[in-house]
Amino acid sequence: MNIKKILSSLLALALVFGLFLACMPASVLADNKSKETEKSEEEEEEPSDTVKKLFKDFDKAMAKQIGKLPKKYEKPKVGVLIISLTNPFWANMERCYLEAAEELDLDIDVQTGTTEGDTSSQLDVLMTMADMDYDVIILSPIDGSNLIPGIVKCNKNGVKIINLGPGVDLKALEEAGGHLDARITVDFAEQGQICAEDMMKRLDNKGKVAILSGLAGAGQSEGRTKGAKESFEDKKSKVDLVAAQNCDWDASLAYNATKDLITEHPDLKGLFCCNDVMALAASVALEAEGKKDVLIYGVDYTKDAQEALKEGRMTGTMSYSSQGYCRAALQMAILLHDGKEFDENIYLPLTLITVDNIEEMQGWK
Repeated sequence: MNIKKILSSLLALALVFGLFLACMPASVLADNKSKETEKSEEEEEEPSDTVKKLFKDFDKAMAKQIGKLPKKYEKPKVGVLIISLTNPFWANMERCYLEAAEELDLDIDVQTGTTEGDTSSQLDVLMTMADMDYDVIILSPIDGSNLIPGIVKCNKNGVKIINLGPGVDLKALEEAGGHLDARITVDFAEQGQICAEDMMKRLDNKGKVAILSGLAGAGQSEGRTKGAKESFEDKKSKVDLVAAQNCDWDASLAYNATKDLITEHPDLKGLFCCNDVMALAASVALEAEGKKDVLIYGVDYTKDAQEALKEGRMTGTMSYSSQGYCRAALQMAILLHDGKEFDENIYLPLTLITVDNIEEMQGWK
């Protein structure tokens, strides 16, 4: 082939590639660009000294409770069932599971239900997973009972079950003839308690406060609400808890509930929300009404909550290392498959992040 033909071929290829880019939707190009930018930002983010210490303390606490991995072990095939990718927290958990699996060189498969309240679809997914060739399944139920039939099926099929996060109703599970092989979670009541106590301290232990809970029956919502309520209603407390209502983890419901609350209680001073989605919606509602003196707390330390804390639109959010959480659960899966038994719940250390320490939390995930 002569030089002229080579140049002609290269020009033709360039034109085809140019047309391909021109025909590609702008949203796709922008999305790819944003993903590349996000990835490079995450890679460049060096953990602060505060965060390095938190990671060290977290790993130490997990090693003490879980134990060390054996030098040699057979790698299990692990299935993971989370709640819903419609919630930023669970979308981040999926990412953390995949990163931890790559780090541990494990074969995992992450599945999910359709929406955060669709208990039936989540059970359908687990029933299907029970018939697949998983050695261990790590699951997080929408409520205490929705996955019980699937867990019983897994038990019968010899698939070991780790309950991560929201708890399964153990009494109901036992009555159905099922069992868990291990559980890793956080103390949800403690999350609510810590937020409530920080709020009361900032309010000098006075003023009207309220709680926006999640889905009725969901363990994390019930626990967080219970912890906050007990703190607000303690004998030493002088704050006035004026309402505690379910908003089903839904931003629209939280927005409307907040507007109703400040209409009925224009002197409201504090609002504890059982996750960041509802806390952010509450902050928008308050801003729309020109209310700037209400303390708002959430749970989960999502990206949007981090920005809200930096901008002063939220006061605090409860956190723990999602990265460490997923890695610890996968380590438990390895140990279970290797024959280790877990008789006690594994609890994660908690961290309250507020407007006062948000700038020190670089690299926390």
